Formats: sequence, C-alpha cells, structure tokens
Amino acid sequence: MAVTEPAPVAPSPAHEGILRRQAQRESAARTYARSLPIVPVRARGLTIEGADGRRYLDCLSGAGTLALGHNHPVVLEAIRKVIDSGAPLHVLDLATPVKDAFTTELFATLPRQFADDARIQFCGPAGTDAVEAAFKLVRAATGRSGLLAFTGAYHGMTAGALAASGGAPDVQVTRLPFPQEYRCPFGVGGERGAEIAAHWTEHLLDDPKAGVASPAGMIVEPVQGEGGVNPAPDGWLRRMREITATRGIPLIADEVQTGVGRTGAFWAVEHSGVVPDVMVLSKAIGGSLPLAVIVYRSELDLWQPGAHAGTFRGNQLAMAAGAATLKYVRENRLAERAATLGARMLARLQGLSADHPSIGDVRGRGLMIGMELVDPEAADPTGRSERPTTPPPDPVLAAAVQQECLSRGLIVELGGRHSAVVRLLPPLTLTDEQATAVVDRLADALAAAERSPHRRATAGPHR
Repeated sequence: MAVTEPAPVAPSPAHEGILRRQAQRESAARTYARSLPIVPVRARGLTIEGADGRRYLDCLSGAGTLALGHNHPVVLEAIRKVIDSGAPLHVLDLATPVKDAFTTELFATLPRQFADDARIQFCGPAGTDAVEAAFKLVRAATGRSGLLAFTGAYHGMTAGALAASGGAPDVQVTRLPFPQEYRCPFGVGGERGAEIAAHWTEHLLDDPKAGVASPAGMIVEPVQGEGGVNPAPDGWLRRMREITATRGIPLIADEVQTGVGRTGAFWAVEHSGVVPDVMVLSKAIGGSLPLAVIVYRSELDLWQPGAHAGTFRGNQLAMAAGAATLKYVRENRLAERAATLGARMLARLQGLSADHPSIGDVRGRGLMIGMELVDPEAADPTGRSERPTTPPPDPVLAAAVQQECLSRGLIVELGGRHSAVVRLLPPLTLTDEQATAVVDRLADALAAAERSPHRRATAGPHR
C-alpha cells in the first residue's frame, strides 16, 4: 500500500464532541487517551483512520497486541467462521473444538523441549491475570511464598503483578538488578555489567544473612517493554536459568508483549536458548481479542481445582483469532521478517544520533524498538552519574516528539523509567515502504521538537 502524508482536516463537531464526552465521563486513570486525542473509526493493517478524516500509521499496535495489524483478513475470517457456525461464544473452561485447535497451534509454536511436557491454564482475558496465575502456581508447587523480580519490570496492574513491577511503592518481593547497557546500575555496562548483576543475584540467594528466604519463583521479561525496551543479555538470561534450576526455583518468563514473533524469534526466550518453567502469554496470542494463558511444566501442576478461575476463560472468538494469527506468523516466517526489518530500522535510527545529540540510545530486538531521549546539556544534579557520558533522560522532549509524531500521522508510545523512551511496536506485517515512512516521520518529528522553543512549557502529561 502507498504511504502518504496525512491531509490536514479540521476536526468535525462529532469528533470534538466524542473527545469532550470522554473527558467528562471517563476516569482520571485513563492513559493513552490523554496523549493520543484521536477517535479511531476504521483501521486496516498499519493504518488507522480517525473520525476527523485523518490517517495515522499505528506503531502502538494495541501495546503490541496486533501482531498482524488491524483487521487482518485471516483474523476476520476466523472470527466470522465461529459466528456463522452457531458455536457458543461463552463456555467457561469447557472443552470445545475451537479451544482444542487454539491449544494445538499454540503448542506447535512453543520450544519443543518445553511443549512436550507442558500444561496450559486459561486465565481471565488480561495478561496481568495470567501473571497472578503464575504466582499462584509456583507458590502451590513449592510451598513457598516469596518472589524474585527485577528493577524496571512491568507485569500488569493487579495487586500481585504490581508488587512484582519496578514501580511498586510497597515492596513485597525481592528486587534484583536488571542489566542494561546504556544505564547500567553498576556503571560499567556490557558483559561486565551483566556478570556483576548475575553474581549479585547468586550471592543474595546463597547468603544466609541476606534476608531472602528461598523464593517460590523468579519472573523476568526477556525484553523489558514498559521499562524502556531493555533486552536481557542472552548470557545473563542463561545464568538466571542456571541459578534458578540449581536452587529449585521455578523461572517464569513474562512473554506477554515479547511473544508471537515480536522480537525476531517466535518467543523471546529462544534468543538465549533458555527453557523456562512457566510462560505467561497474552496480547498477540488472541489475534487482537482478549486472551491470556500460562503454559508450564507438568510437574508444577499441583494446585487444586478452582485454584485459579474466572468467568471469561473461554473466549471462543479470541481463541479462533489467536489460532489463525499464530498459524499465519508461523507459516509466513514473520518472526524472521521482524528480525530483518527491525535491524534495518534500528540502524537507521542509530544513524540519526550523529545529527541529534538528544538521542541517547537506540535499542531493541526485532520490531520492539526504543529510542531514549536525553538532555545532553544538563549536568548530573548529584555530580556523580553512573557514567559521565550518560546524560539525564529528557521526558519533556519525548512527550513533545510524541505530539509532533501525531501531527505527522504517526502514533508512538513512550516508556522507560522517566517516560523518555519513544517506543515503536509496529505490526509484523510492516512493509519496507511503511518502515521507511515510520522512521522518516519520527526523524522529522524529533527535529521539530528540538527546534521548538516552547516545548518545555507546552509538552503535555504522559502516564
């Protein structure tokens, strides 16, 4: 499809009225609607059309949910087939042909060593409920209650998932350092930083005076998404697998956002060759509809009937759409496509840094890309940054870039500890032409935001 610049269209009264009523009626907790004041009415692939007549390239993709983009034909066909068949749409956790087909397709995509001896639990339709289920599972299996999680993590918005996330105000889990290249918690970066992080984890678990009892499990994202698009180093992730395996600690891989080809492998743990004990899956597995599951080694299947339940565990339309999506990604080798195209986009964005000192770092894996924006002229307020060459993040510039992107018909998300990372999560069906348009618009938006003398005063709030 051709990629054209969005034509400026004056907002219609209906468009403005919908936005006004949303602001009046919806809660103060709303998030995306604050920084993306659009009213989508039609969508196909990468493109969204708003009620104001403008077209946008959607690099948010439902926070990574839309592996095939909006309204992909194979997804629509799968949904129509279920509806036209007269099959029940709500079945709790009863067995159905639709569920059987979904489970079969899902297991066909999992690492063989894992799938051959695995069980699946269908959860409530959100990833955070699957995280809660994973915690219940490992606690029941081990008889222990503590958990290990990592700085910068994000696992959902329910109480248990939030407690394991990086922003938890009331810490109920043991927090471990997540290695980063650009903002290494130990100030060294690279393999040395990852080695120190692994050593610290091992020492903490083996020190009888560390105050950490043997935990029920460790949860880790192979690539931190909300945390700022931080890929876990492969060697470090293998060390986490060794450390947990030798101590009888189940390893939980949170693949809610990284799964279904997003990072250039069907599942992000495959980059490192790690086989976890539990995988938490949601977002793209439902083919754009709500679905969440955990898959785990059979020896952990020790909980009682009803230990984790929910009215909406049997979303038949999501299972049909999910099976179609999984099959399409697998048969069309879209994970490999994501690796190739993502590397090309990453290289182009990294090339912009020579002309834009405000680009501190560009990182990611596959079509999960982040560009951290910094203030290169700001001094470290403490006088002792972890690395003298690492300037502080610039969330105000990032918010300005997001708005400049929107004005150019490009939807992007922000993330990271200070919301200073511009994130790209385009669908895996992205074409070469579309990828070029995305980077071009982002580069133009960055230049405009940098030029604006009023950006610090006018940049809007972001969640």
